[in-house]
Amino acid sequence: MKRELKKSKQMKKDFKLFSQRVALATLASSVVMSSTFITSASASTLSGNKSATTASDAKTAETTNNLSMATRTTLAAVSVVNNSVSILDSEGWLESASVEWSPVEEAIGYNVYYKAANGADSTYKQLDNQLIRKYQSYFRADVLGLAQGNYVIKIVPIINNQEASSSQAITKTLKVDTNTREGFAFSKQSPMGTGSGGYKDDGTVASNAKILYITAGNVNTVTADVVTNAKGTKTTCTGIVNILAARQKGYDKTPLIIRMVGEIKGSDINGLNSSGYLQLKGCYNVTLEGVGEDATVYGWGILVRNAHNVEVRNLGIMMFPDDGVSLDTDNENIWVHNNDFFYGAPGSDADQVKGDGSCDIKQTSTYVTVSYNHFHDSGKCSLCGMSDTNNFFVTYHHNWFDHSDSRHPRIRVGSVHVYNNYFDGNSKYGVGVTKGASVFVEGNYFRNCKYPMLSSLQGSDIYENPKGGFSGEAGGIIKAYNNQIVGETRLVYANQDANQFDAYLASSRNEAVSSTYKTVSGGNTYNNFDTASSMYSYTPDSPEAAKDKVTAYAGRVDGGDFKWTFTDADDADHSINAELKDKIVNYTSDLVAVGGNSVSK
Repeated sequence: MKRELKKSKQMKKDFKLFSQRVALATLASSVVMSSTFITSASASTLSGNKSATTASDAKTAETTNNLSMATRTTLAAVSVVNNSVSILDSEGWLESASVEWSPVEEAIGYNVYYKAANGADSTYKQLDNQLIRKYQSYFRADVLGLAQGNYVIKIVPIINNQEASSSQAITKTLKVDTNTREGFAFSKQSPMGTGSGGYKDDGTVASNAKILYITAGNVNTVTADVVTNAKGTKTTCTGIVNILAARQKGYDKTPLIIRMVGEIKGSDINGLNSSGYLQLKGCYNVTLEGVGEDATVYGWGILVRNAHNVEVRNLGIMMFPDDGVSLDTDNENIWVHNNDFFYGAPGSDADQVKGDGSCDIKQTSTYVTVSYNHFHDSGKCSLCGMSDTNNFFVTYHHNWFDHSDSRHPRIRVGSVHVYNNYFDGNSKYGVGVTKGASVFVEGNYFRNCKYPMLSSLQGSDIYENPKGGFSGEAGGIIKAYNNQIVGETRLVYANQDANQFDAYLASSRNEAVSSTYKTVSGGNTYNNFDTASSMYSYTPDSPEAAKDKVTAYAGRVDGGDFKWTFTDADDADHSINAELKDKIVNYTSDLVAVGGNSVSK
């Protein structure tokens, strides 16, 4: 699969780097590399965000100076330096492609171009310079917003302030796949009809979209013009917090893509709310996405409220003080996908030692899709419904619940489709329903999940404790079909016990559940939302195929820069993993520079 191939390619890249270091050791010792590389790529015509690469705070400037001195004495000794571009790795991914290469002798920067593999050279497009980054021993560029197809990327070094085309290199043909746009966020019955944010549904940038790049160095200084009243008046706003706040009234519906580069800590951002959230309130048509493998939200969370058509993707989210991602109150058409969720900061309650909710959906948030996320030992993955009284619609598909404990999801009231997820060593329970929720659990792979499905105050919930240990609220109904379940402690279907059951086992996907099946507490029945004419179209995988897709594609690009492998001994253990926690707490990015600006640590 993709990640196994990535490991093999990484080993080859490491060997190539080592060989080059040996061969070029004498040359490298005499080379002086600039601490901040400069590309001559022009700013995107969609963004108007030149300040994103030129504005930096005092901390950034100080770091730049320190790096400059250190680089002259040490970087040449550790960097591989070639006379021409030597590609270490290149790969197509989901609506993106990337390339990594070794530094070129005397190059002060690089221009990067991309085109369709079968396109003429005249069709090459120049990459935004913020998408080119420097690491300790290599450079990397990511091309975002690609439609499905085959592409090539060209890297041209800048020497003596001009392109050295004789030293350029072009990647092999890179196959780019599309993200799966399914679920309620893309329902034709939904208010917005899409959850693609600032992108089109083919994965390309909306024609009139604005693109902003944020880093630790410019997150408070990046600027954008925002429509702030009904007359169309534009106000220039500074800092990402203020830019988003200015869009809160909903006057500016221009598609906005916010691309986050590298690690940004909560302490880097001015204006987070009292709970440590970056707030996307009242916004329309916004994408918040990470660039490459290592975009990391550290020590803060993302609050989405009263928002419409918002996408959150490709972020690593760590040590959040409240929820990691909170879809809280009156949201519609929200898509949260391909993120890595790690431990949050411990809360005051006993069940918050791993942090609070990783990705919570509550207070009449509807037409939501949560897909291809990787939850790493999360204590409480996803609350779905809180004090809601009206029906709402949410889809969870192709998520990797990797040794997470509970709430996959934990649902009140709503109509929820849970399909093609991988439940991998879950110590408490999988899907839990209360307060009359109707949930279709389809085509999932459950491996050593203690209680794959629970309904409050009946079945397995009261098997060991007559008072129940799951919720204490009235129950809901789960319809189950075509799930692969291995190593469970207990699961009882209504076909076995029509009273004390955990779920109803359907004989076909389109089977309607009879109203004769009711919850013990509350007398609730299944609403058969999944067989109604308003149900969206989708193509489910087999449980086995879903497991393979999930382990290949869930989380950030290539699985992100933070790797952790659990063992079978972790399956039944819901305590915090001390080694994992230590690695998360001490996480630092390996990024050195972004588009000519040093990155503050």
